[in-house]
Amino acid sequence: MISDENIKPDEYLSASDPKPHDTIREVLSKAEKNIDPSLGKAGMDEIRDVLKKKQKERIVEAALAKHQQSEELKPYQAELIKLQQHIERVGKKMIIIFDGRDASGKGGTIRRVTRYMNEKRYRIEVPGKPSHRQQSELHMKRYIERFPTVGEIVLFDRSWYNRALVEPVMGFCTHKEYREFLNTVNSYEENFIRDTGTILLKLYFSVSKEEQNRRFERRMHDPLRQWKLSEVDLQAQELWDEFTAKKFKLLKKTNSMVAPWYIIRSDHKHAARLETMKLILNAIPYRGRSRTLDFKLNKDIVITGKREVKLMEKQRKEHGRFIG
Repeated sequence: MISDENIKPDEYLSASDPKPHDTIREVLSKAEKNIDPSLGKAGMDEIRDVLKKKQKERIVEAALAKHQQSEELKPYQAELIKLQQHIERVGKKMIIIFDGRDASGKGGTIRRVTRYMNEKRYRIEVPGKPSHRQQSELHMKRYIERFPTVGEIVLFDRSWYNRALVEPVMGFCTHKEYREFLNTVNSYEENFIRDTGTILLKLYFSVSKEEQNRRFERRMHDPLRQWKLSEVDLQAQELWDEFTAKKFKLLKKTNSMVAPWYIIRSDHKHAARLETMKLILNAIPYRGRSRTLDFKLNKDIVITGKREVKLMEKQRKEHGRFIG
């Protein structure tokens, strides 16, 4: 509790640590714990008024920033429509997989990428827990069944690489199944790329431990986001090092010349979304590409799989473990 009678009312704003997305009621609820009753009713009311005003300003600033970010994405979203039309016109097939830790921004990025696309020519696939029948079948089968038809784009929100990430960490597959997947997945990808001409783009969204925890906290306390929390989410922080080790093995074994990985640094959601759009647009030439738009990738946000492996090896050498 803050007891300094000389403290200025607006200092309670930082003391209650409000976030731009907090409602006025939530801010006042936090502030009540810090307001010193000895200030009297007039002093407490003054502090409440300042908190209301400051939080309203923060909400407006956050809304304006969100609008500006949305406007910045629109030219790239327009280009994605051109890309989609090109794929349909020439009869290509495209798969974009979004993998990575929970709360790394995969779903939000997919929504921005597809926001203005023709819904008839793309699909978003979110593979759930395999059925009893699927558990007895070839691991790749249930994913192959969802592959694109001619002129279609399919975006996987998690993919067959669950077998190399979530499943071994959570004990959902045997070590033998995990090892066999890593030993065979490259040949599977090379075969269907060669035989079907499918364009495959593999994206791994990389979020820091601190940012992941912050996002989990928000999900936990936001009734509009609580549905996103899963059993795996609740264990993700405790199993951080295990997931990191599996990420390293994944990149080491499955980053190929034919189907390379791209790492998206996703602590800053807007930057991750923008760079992902650029990466997709650079994946294939298409008619009508803008000559004025900046398609150059930010190398601090988009990292090749090969470079990420080297960075992780350097961390392990210097610190005795992976730190990211």
